[in-house]
Amino acid sequence: MNRTILEPPRLNLTLDRICHELIENHGDFSDSCLVGLQPRGIFFADRIYKRLVELGFTDLKYGKLDVTFHRDDFRRRDTILVPHPNEMNFVVEQRKVIFVDDVLYSGRTVNAALNAIQHYGRPAKVELAVLINRRFNRDLPIDPDYVGLDVDTLDKAYVKVEWQAVHGQDIVYLMPEK
Repeated sequence: MNRTILEPPRLNLTLDRICHELIENHGDFSDSCLVGLQPRGIFFADRIYKRLVELGFTDLKYGKLDVTFHRDDFRRRDTILVPHPNEMNFVVEQRKVIFVDDVLYSGRTVNAALNAIQHYGRPAKVELAVLINRRFNRDLPIDPDYVGLDVDTLDKAYVKVEWQAVHGQDIVYLMPEK
């Protein structure tokens, strides 16, 4: 049985809170950039970017990064991997990079992103914003800087995030097994 853990009103408040935390820490974003992690993190990143633009930060650099072939487990898949296009029309040299993903689980996607971003320069700092932080399932010692909701789950539990743009609604479920 699926349990709803974030519904639209609370998800929108969470989004606004994270945006305001980013503004507090990055000011006018002149030396910062937002990078959505492909494939699912871009939906959360798109929403954060759109909200920041609405708040007046129209010069914010925003990109989308695919980490498919930078993962340490990409050769262990049974299916053919199909990468998503990178949309990074700027370099990150000496910028504060804010990675955005929907769910932080093992930390492996973020580790891959740290490798992939090097093709665009050396960041001055890297931060992580996630909608859902699954705290007790890390393979790597990676923690987010900005968290929508901390969730303590068993290994077989699964967090499913649905977005208005794709699924017709903004909602997050905790499912007993994938």
